[in-house]
Amino acid sequence: MTIHSTAQIDPAAELGAGVTVGPFAVIERDVTIGEGTVIGPHACILRYTTLGKKCQIHAGAVIGDLPQDLGFKGGASYVRIGNGTIIREHVTIHRGTEAGTSTEVGDECMIMATAHLAHNVRLANRVLVVSGALLAGYVQVDDRAFISGNVVVHQFTRIGRLAMLGGACGVSRDVPPFCTVRPQGTNELLGLNIVGLRRGGVMPEDRLSLKKAFHLWFRSGLSIRQATAEVRRQLGHCSAVMEMAEFIDATRRGICVCRGEAPAESADEATA
Repeated sequence: MTIHSTAQIDPAAELGAGVTVGPFAVIERDVTIGEGTVIGPHACILRYTTLGKKCQIHAGAVIGDLPQDLGFKGGASYVRIGNGTIIREHVTIHRGTEAGTSTEVGDECMIMATAHLAHNVRLANRVLVVSGALLAGYVQVDDRAFISGNVVVHQFTRIGRLAMLGGACGVSRDVPPFCTVRPQGTNELLGLNIVGLRRGGVMPEDRLSLKKAFHLWFRSGLSIRQATAEVRRQLGHCSAVMEMAEFIDATRRGICVCRGEAPAESADEATA
C-alpha cells in the first residue's frame, strides 16, 4: 500500500492490499476500496462509497457526494463501483436519493473527464461514457453501451445493450439495444450500431434479422405495437431481436424515433 503523506484518510475507511493514494486525496469513513485500486491526486472518495478491485480514480474526481435532488432527506445511501473501472479527471458520481438506495457502476467501465452520473444511475458492465456527458437521475445503461461526448440523458431514460449515442445528442426517450442516436439530434435514431454488433460478437445472421426488425419498427409505417407483433411473428427465432422487442415492450417513456431516409449503407452494412 502506498499513501502520500498529504492524503487525508479516515481511520474507519477500509483499504485493500496494494491500494495507492495520491497527494491531497480525501477518503472518508464508511468507504471500502478494493485491492490494487489507484486513487489520484485531489480525488475525493466520500462516505458510503465502495470501489472494486483494480479501479483507477483520476485527479479531482468526486465520488459519493450528496445527490443534487430536493427530495433527498438524509440517511445512508450509496455509490457502488465494480472491478476494473476507470474514472477520469473531475468526474462526479452522486449517492442515491432515498435511504438505502444506490448509484451503481459495473465492471470495466470507463467514465471520461468531467462526465456526471446523478443519483440512482445504473451502468452495467463495459459501458463507455465520454467526456462531458451528463446522466440525470435513475438513468439505466445496459452492457457495452457507448455514450459520446457532451450527450445529455433525461432522468429515468433507459439505454439498451450495445447502443451508441452520437456526440452532443439529447435523449429523453428510451434508446433500444443495438441502435445509434444521431449526433446533435434529439431522440432520433440513425439505424443499427453495426460496428458495435460485430465487436460484440453478434453473428451475421442475427445482424440481418435485427436489420429487418429495425425496418419494421421504424420505417414500415406501422405503429410500435403493430410492428412488434409483426417482428415477433417473422423474427421470433432470433434472441437478439427478442431482446430488442422486450426492451421496447417495457418502455415507460416511449422509444426514440427514426425520421427521414435511411443513411447510405457501406458494402459491409448492406449484408449486415
